[in-house]
Amino acid sequence: MNADTLHVACPHCGAINRLPAGRIDEAPTCGRCGKELLQGQPLELTDANFDAVVGATGRPVLVDFWAPWCGPCRMMAPAFEQAGKQLAGRALLVKVNSDDNPGLSQRYGIRSIPTLLRLDDGRETKRQSGAVPASAIVAMAGG
Repeated sequence: MNADTLHVACPHCGAINRLPAGRIDEAPTCGRCGKELLQGQPLELTDANFDAVVGATGRPVLVDFWAPWCGPCRMMAPAFEQAGKQLAGRALLVKVNSDDNPGLSQRYGIRSIPTLLRLDDGRETKRQSGAVPASAIVAMAGG
């Protein structure tokens, strides 16, 4: 793969799509299912599909580890969605329910929630625990 081409996994059907980097902001759609690839909305990922989506995406990935019973997680959810809209086409924002996906929580050593991770090429490069505003989430993505 050259530097001008990105491989993006469809969050809906899992198909790998090859996209010219210059067209990433043009709301690309999946060649298989026709749905938007990078919608600016956080995607819900699980133990089963996390590696396929994150490993095939050539963008920074911000992962929000959360749980439905967590008050600070619920308070931060709108900020995470707002940051997703601001970062559309530049970063992929995903949410992982730590209760439902213990494999991922264990792999990344999640001890408190909410916890945000930045992954570059599948490797953790930044970590932030606790609820933060949208501006801090955007800054974490480098946006």
